[in-house]
Parts: sequence; structure tokens; C-alpha cells
Amino acid sequence: MTGGPGQQGLFESAAPRPLADRMRPASLETVVGQDHLLGSEGPLARMLGAGRLASMILWGPPGCGKTTIARLLADRTDLAFEPLSAVFSGVADLRKVFEKAKGRRAAGQGTLLFIDEIHRFNRAQQDGFLPYVEDGTVILVGATTENPSFELNAALLSRCQVFVLNRLDDAALEKLLSRAEEAEGRPLPLDTDARASLRAMADGDGRFALNLAEELFALQLDKPLDTARLTATVQRRAPLYDKSQEGHYNLMSALHKSLRGSDADAGLYWLARMLAGGEDPRYIARRLTRFAYEDVGLADPQAAVQALAAWDCYERIGSPEGELALAQAVIYLATAPKSNAAYKAFGQAMGAARETGSLMPPKHILNAPTKLMKDIGYGAGYAYDHDTAEGFSGQDYFPEDMGRRGFYRPVERGFEREIAKRLDYWNRLREGRKSDEDQ
Repeated sequence: MTGGPGQQGLFESAAPRPLADRMRPASLETVVGQDHLLGSEGPLARMLGAGRLASMILWGPPGCGKTTIARLLADRTDLAFEPLSAVFSGVADLRKVFEKAKGRRAAGQGTLLFIDEIHRFNRAQQDGFLPYVEDGTVILVGATTENPSFELNAALLSRCQVFVLNRLDDAALEKLLSRAEEAEGRPLPLDTDARASLRAMADGDGRFALNLAEELFALQLDKPLDTARLTATVQRRAPLYDKSQEGHYNLMSALHKSLRGSDADAGLYWLARMLAGGEDPRYIARRLTRFAYEDVGLADPQAAVQALAAWDCYERIGSPEGELALAQAVIYLATAPKSNAAYKAFGQAMGAARETGSLMPPKHILNAPTKLMKDIGYGAGYAYDHDTAEGFSGQDYFPEDMGRRGFYRPVERGFEREIAKRLDYWNRLREGRKSDEDQ
């Protein structure tokens, strides 16, 4: 038989508990890696100092302390702690919590409602929190690994403060391992390099680091493990990467900006990170092709050829061999001269098209297949460029009511230097023709 809420069952205290659970911090001061929130100048510390706790969203990667912080906030403020998981709970569970919270409130006690993976609740369920958060029936603390801007209702976000938790850095992970050794009364069976490798394997996840440590404490070893034996003994943590969520866009942005910054090494790193995370190489190939036109442009017209060739190569031979073609394209694009002149020119032209509506082309460049069209001036005065000495007539091809505009301004890099020379030449001819017509 188990006890009431918050009480342990008769035999529960004797049941084995994972090391990560036994090592859960008992106070906010012992939480590692989140000093920007919990330090003396941190926003959560200031809230507690003022005796006021607002509803909040804790956004951070797995194993960084979101659940622990929520529980400790409830302890520090004497609020009843009501934990729910959005994976296993529904509307009926929420109603029960809200009813209990109303009863506590009438008796003078507040309730901290902690919802793990709050992004798993749909929009209607999220809307259901609003009146209870609004009137203070519950202090809502939601935990999420996903970007709240994408996953949570704007109405809910407007009633909550969003706090970003960091993945645990190397120093924080080392502190956790040292605490585990103190609790176990013996050191981890690792040499110095293997210990560093263990922290790297955890990839910022404190829970995972402690789970690895627990595996190692259970081993019967005659000597400490080196890195090779450690790798063979325990499972490396899979990289955090959700192809449909923020990690997908973050890494693609990192790759794009590395290429724009002409950093081939960083570009290769982010390409490798995306492939290791299971990203579809075809998506990467599509984005590389876009980059070739958007950021390299006519400074190196071969960039688009290289990107398309890499895409075609991947389609023909697949993974993993085809990934080398993507790597080569990354290097080519990173080291190519850059110009977004065509990208900007097209954007300005689109703006002008929206602004000017349905202005007709000038009549001199319209075909006149019928007598009526000839009679009203279609095609009249058109100068056939090939009949001129320079192969350039200099006529105006913009609508008469719009006037000539300049959109494309090539940069002094790569092939666009040559294009700039051509444009300058044609502009001089155009100005010369205009002067002749004005005389």
C-alpha cells in the first residue's frame, strides 16, 4: 500500500534508485551550470528574494535541470508541487489539478503546476491553462526542449516569462562526476583522457553523464579504462537533432552563415553535424544550391554548377559516398567570391512590380501581329540591336510612366568585375545616345 501524495510507500525507500535520481540537487544553490538564472544576480534568484514567483517556461536541452529547478522553486516558496507530463496527461488530469489548486487557494496555499514537455500539449489544451494562470490559481512552470516561439500559444507565452537553460559545460559535468564519486566513496575507473571523453560523450546532458558513471561504477575492473576501452564499454549519447524542429534550422543557419563568411572548415563541421544527426542529404543539397544563387551569385557563376553537380552526384550514388560531393560543394562555396547583388536586385524588382501594378510595356517593344496594332503604334520605332555598330541600341524598355530604374549593382569581386565593366560600357553608350537625341 502506498502513502498519500508526496509520501513514499512502505517499501519505496528501500527500492534501488538510479544514481541520477539519488544525485538530484536538494537546494537551488547546488544546481550546476545555470548560474545565469540562479546566481545572486539571476532573474530566478531575484524573484525568490522578492518573495514573488511568476509563471514561466524553462527552455533547455535534456538533462540540464529543468524538473529539478521547478521542484526546488516550489520547496523554496512553500507552494504545493503538482507535476504532470504532457506525454501522459490529458484534459481530465488538468481539471483534477485545477480543482485541487482551487481548494488549496481557499485554504491559503498556492500551487506550482509543473508540466514537463509542455510543447506536447495541443493549442486547445494550452488555452485551457489561461484562466487559471491569469487569476493566480496556479503558478505554471512549463519545461520544454523545443523553441517556445514555435511550439507554444502566443497567449500563453504572454503570461509567462521564458528562461533559457544552458546545456551543461565541461566544468559543470566534472562537478557532477565529482559529486557522484563522493556519494559512491570511490573514484570512477577512468584515466584522465577517458574522463574527458566521458564528459564529451554526455554532450551537455547531466542525467546521461550520471547514467554513464553508474554503468562504470558497476564494473569489476583490474585497472582504469583508457578512452578506447571506455568507448567499447559504454554507449555514446546520440547527438541532439530533431529534423523537424529548431535543431534542424539552427544547424542549417550555422552552415549557411559559415559559407557566407568564407569559412570552409566551419562549413565542413556543420555539414558533418547535420549528417551525423540524420539530416536528409537532399535537403542539404537544396540549401547549398540556394546559397550558390543567393550568396555567391554572379561573382562565380560556376558555384551553381558545382552545387547542382553535387546534388546530382548524391542522387546517383547515395550515402555515404555521395556525401563527399556535398563536402566538396561546401568547400567550393565557402572559398568562392561572394555577391548578393543578383538577390538584392531581384528583391528590388519584385518591390517595383508590386508598386507599379499593371503598367503597359512601351509600345516600341510590343509585337504588332495585326493591322490594328500597327495602326495604334505597336512596334513603332523599335531599334533592332544587332543592326547597330555596337550591338546595343540603348532604348528604354521600362514602362513609359515608370521611367528607367537601376536594380542590379555588381560588386567588385570575381566575375562580377567583368559584368560591371560591361554595364559601365552600355551606360556610356546609353548616355551618348540620349545626348544625341536631346540635341
